[in-house]
Amino acid sequence: MMQINQAMPYKNAVLDDRELQNALKSLNPNFGDFVTRVAGEAWGLPLIDQKTKAFITIAVDVVNQDQVGSGSPFAAHVDMAIKQGATRAEIEELLLFMCVYAGFNKVAGCFGVLNEILGSQT
Repeated sequence: MMQINQAMPYKNAVLDDRELQNALKSLNPNFGDFVTRVAGEAWGLPLIDQKTKAFITIAVDVVNQDQVGSGSPFAAHVDMAIKQGATRAEIEELLLFMCVYAGFNKVAGCFGVLNEILGSQT
């Protein structure tokens, strides 16, 4: 289970998160630098708040089925959402909402990975 800390929301969930930047660079230094610059600019756009952007990235992961494997963005995006003040309940509601638009089978896998990230609820 990954340790995720809820802290003060970042002004820019990419440019202000050194842990995320280091994780991206560990995949490949050039990739990490590129993603930090490009995504950092997108996350810096002013009209949509950081928590909403984190929810959007999770929804895209559901549609693309990007929740597994080395370098999985799903875990990073769940971490981003938590750091922006999202609760597990909100993320679970987002996944339930996505059942309608992305499909139940896609969301089932995401709930499994969410439990691996945040721990199973009993």
